Amino acid sequence: SSGINAEWPLRPGDTSTDVMVVEEMSLPSTVEHFSLESGSDSEDDDVNFGDYNEKFEGENCMQRSGDYNDDDCSSDEEQIRNRIGNIPMEWYDDYDHIGYDIHGEKVGKTRKVGDELDKLLNRMDNPDFWKTVHNKREGEDLAIPDEDLAIINKVRSNKYPDLGYDPYAPYVDFFTNEKMQTPLVDTPEPKRRFVPSKWEHKKVMKIIRAIRNGWIKPKEEGPKKPVFYDLWGGKTEPQKNNPMHIPAPKLTLPGNEESYNPPAEYLPSQEEIDKWENTDEADRERNFLPQKYPSLRHVPAYPQLINEKFDRCLDLYLCPRKMKMKLNMNPDDLLPKLPKPKDLKPFPTSKAVKFSDHEGHVYSVDANKSGEFIVSGGEDKILRIWESSTGRVLSKIALPDTITCVKWNKVHSMVAASSGNTVFILNPGLGDRVLVEESDKVLMSLTDIREVEHCQWYPLGNDKDGLRTKIVHNHTVSNITWHNNGNYLGVTMRDSAACAVLIHNVSKHTSQKPFNKSKGQIQQVEFHPTKPFFFVLSQRYVRIYNLVKQAMVRKLICSVKWASCMAIHPKGDNLIVGSYDKTLVWFDMDLSVKPYKSLAQHKKAIRSVCFHPRYPLYASCSDDSSTIITHGMVYNDLVKNPLVVPVKVLRGHQDNKRYGVLSTVFHPTQPWIYTGGADGDIWLFV
Repeated sequence: SSGINAEWPLRPGDTSTDVMVVEEMSLPSTVEHFSLESGSDSEDDDVNFGDYNEKFEGENCMQRSGDYNDDDCSSDEEQIRNRIGNIPMEWYDDYDHIGYDIHGEKVGKTRKVGDELDKLLNRMDNPDFWKTVHNKREGEDLAIPDEDLAIINKVRSNKYPDLGYDPYAPYVDFFTNEKMQTPLVDTPEPKRRFVPSKWEHKKVMKIIRAIRNGWIKPKEEGPKKPVFYDLWGGKTEPQKNNPMHIPAPKLTLPGNEESYNPPAEYLPSQEEIDKWENTDEADRERNFLPQKYPSLRHVPAYPQLINEKFDRCLDLYLCPRKMKMKLNMNPDDLLPKLPKPKDLKPFPTSKAVKFSDHEGHVYSVDANKSGEFIVSGGEDKILRIWESSTGRVLSKIALPDTITCVKWNKVHSMVAASSGNTVFILNPGLGDRVLVEESDKVLMSLTDIREVEHCQWYPLGNDKDGLRTKIVHNHTVSNITWHNNGNYLGVTMRDSAACAVLIHNVSKHTSQKPFNKSKGQIQQVEFHPTKPFFFVLSQRYVRIYNLVKQAMVRKLICSVKWASCMAIHPKGDNLIVGSYDKTLVWFDMDLSVKPYKSLAQHKKAIRSVCFHPRYPLYASCSDDSSTIITHGMVYNDLVKNPLVVPVKVLRGHQDNKRYGVLSTVFHPTQPWIYTGGADGDIWLFV
């Protein structure tokens, strides 16, 4: 043994002052046998220097004075091939090497620096180009490993570089605040915990001895194999590392007609050959004719091979390619999540009362303000007033022509009915006596015949059936509607182009024509519930007019071929329109002039639509003998869109001459609905 003085660096990069001095350590003078973790058992075995670099790079090594110096055990310098020192690398631009290694041999240039075009091609072909760096000293291109990239990304995002470090790990309380009377271990610390380990010193000496004797040698890197890319490979998806790269499309695989011995049905006849030869080359389906040969050795060389390859190159060069992103989505995720119908009650579900006395179609049904009575009219020219709870007929009034529309005034005791070209206004005499008397005073104030430009007012006196006034028009009246104040009556005449819409003042017995000429065939008119707006429905548009300013405010596009009816929400901001092409559209007038929703629920034409005055419900009836009840919730929050959910399909009417349900109206206070059909019946659903 011999005494040595060793300086052991505390960590890589420490200065010469930060060392730990080990004095007078006893070590064996010679080491006859040693073993490494890499698997070497004797001195004669070859030792892998690369494993040594990975195992002991940056570890502590001890120095024995007089035997070796610091350069012999430096593992960092052993990885450096080029030993030219810190000099400008531009000095070697004109030489075929970039320096000298530890043995004095020239270190050749492994990468030829190209121009910008070579860099562009390398960027397109090499998927690892974005993470490749060039080492000027070694003349090599190095790809940053994925582990280092992960550390770099964490540092750039202000995170901890250590991949396994959890900054939010739960706190472990190793010690308690309670002091124990007797410690767990009271033995003094042994001396070996304060001095360097002699076994580690022996292992380091074995490695140093192996390096000196040449048993540990660095791996000799052979010439790098060139990397080739398959341009016509089977991968058609863009590369992950280069998402902008679009591979070339594949050629169509040959079929039976391109075989040297095709079936007989693929061989062309003489007429087809003549037709193919007379056709221009650009218009031919294929650029060859199928031929049959007895064997493969009789097949001549294909004369169009170079032309086809040239056309293929032109297609790849001139024809642009576009990347299409495909979304893999579950179709169920695209459907809106709607509430269950049972959570949206109340709404009508079953039949309760049947009103059966009409003969022929029932074109119109309406209820009074309290819902105790209903009025109906149809093809039999008889106006009937019913008791809602029992289905009993209270009165029958015969009119001269088919009754197309009936409307009950919600303010006065008045009922308006259109029959042919005449509108009859009657007082049914039901309900509050004071209200009945006031309505009679308003209607009987007309004593003489009053003629206006497009209609005539006729007083009917104190008729026993309750008829008080009739208004005769020049054309057939198709639809009527009351204003919410009960004083104005809107009339629609579809057959008239110059006078399609009239507005009557019942208290003053006057009439006015709001439009000199109608735009399209007018289907229906409605008054706004709270504002001085007038809605006019044509075949494809809904025009909204301001009666005070006498100007059009908005024009709604129905997106249907032929609109048939419409209804306005009680709040006035939403509108539904039914059409003969089986489509119902919902308009949110604060949102857009186009429909917010388009529902194709019926199988035949829609005849009537209506809103409930209190509940968030609306209904639509059709010629398929069904009435669909839909939950239509309109929120006060303008940011939230209306909720439209179909909840029930009501059936009770029979088809008659391809007509089904012709009219529908909700009960004013209850979630009930009345429907009138072509079979002559009226049903109350509750």
